[in-house]
Amino acid sequence: MKKISQHIYVRTLTESDAEALLTLERENRTYFQQFTPLVQDDFFTVPRQKERINRSMQRRAKDEAYMHGIFLNETDALIGTISLHSVERGPIQGALLGYVLDERQGGKGYMTEAIRLIIDYAFYELYLHRIEAGVKPSNIGSIRVLEKTGFENEGLHRKKVKINDKWEDHYLFAIIHPDES
Repeated sequence: MKKISQHIYVRTLTESDAEALLTLERENRTYFQQFTPLVQDDFFTVPRQKERINRSMQRRAKDEAYMHGIFLNETDALIGTISLHSVERGPIQGALLGYVLDERQGGKGYMTEAIRLIIDYAFYELYLHRIEAGVKPSNIGSIRVLEKTGFENEGLHRKKVKINDKWEDHYLFAIIHPDES
């Protein structure tokens, strides 16, 4: 899958992206750890990134999760990832949205573009009804991006996710398929 917007494109990651993914993770390790659960040191190796990509491909084949890279149109540089995971079918028809962006690329509108592409993919190709995203109250940039892309804040989940050995509150944001809202 590949979707293109003005400045970026998102596409399914392949094993050949492992080194670029590792570079993204290594260069942003401290930054990402503010918002994501801790990972072990061996996460920061090419074999583990290949394993991660292969696992995501298996989960895609089972309709459980869809992981994509975010790439700059001009250079094809990998600058982030965006995923739909915990896909539920049947009466739910929903998924959770997760994303990270290279700290140096923040504030340029790239994540807004990526989320819009993934929303379109989720609603019109995966036929999902609802997408949810959790965000720490202190992550103002992420909150702004979600609001800008049509997500609505549905409330605070207290002590929802363990980040850096501390249970953190998260707002639940959601967007519903526009033809079904």
